[in-house]
Amino acid sequence: MAASYFDVDGTLVRTNLVHPTVFYMLNQPTPLHSLAKIGRGLLKAPWMALAELQDRRLFNELLFSSFSGMSEDRLLGLAEETFDTVIKPNLYPGARDLVQCSLDKGHDVVIVSGALDFLMELLADHLGATGIIANHLEIKDRFATGKLERPVVAGPEKARLVREHARERGHDLDECFAYSDSYSDVPMLSVVGHPAAVNPDRKLSLLANAYHWPIIRLAA
Repeated sequence: MAASYFDVDGTLVRTNLVHPTVFYMLNQPTPLHSLAKIGRGLLKAPWMALAELQDRRLFNELLFSSFSGMSEDRLLGLAEETFDTVIKPNLYPGARDLVQCSLDKGHDVVIVSGALDFLMELLADHLGATGIIANHLEIKDRFATGKLERPVVAGPEKARLVREHARERGHDLDECFAYSDSYSDVPMLSVVGHPAAVNPDRKLSLLANAYHWPIIRLAA
């Protein structure tokens, strides 16, 4: 059986990692807690902007440090509201159909995202995907430490995790598919036999044309 691996932000949804994080910061137990979270986030914004250009792993670590001190109950309790408010309304037209095409072929459909696991599980359930590869917050004494468990799902690490997933489940990577919008995901796209660019950025679009990879537009 083959597998299809789907990036999320920019590929299946219009949102990015920042949008659900801001929703969480705005929905703290009190307005003062929310203001404090937003303020600390704004202080980190210049470093996050620089990290996004240079190191996606570092960007993820800086962004998710905003969850430090949040209780596990609150993280999970807000998950469905975050999904329904931020992620679900921003699914691209055709995203569900694209996933369904893979399911109809009998593929193992895997969401591969730097987003947090409890949100990606809801997306997987909504789309009918069979698994996720996503980031996990470190929890100690039922509170988030602000750190991500290793490995951090970002950049070239996605390719290694896809290889590992395929090996563990007996998928032949030459028969597998991968979908992404970003040039930063070229390593992940390159490990499968059937890569495709979805809503590609300029650099990925040029590469896809050069290598005759399919280009799919869901952004209309």
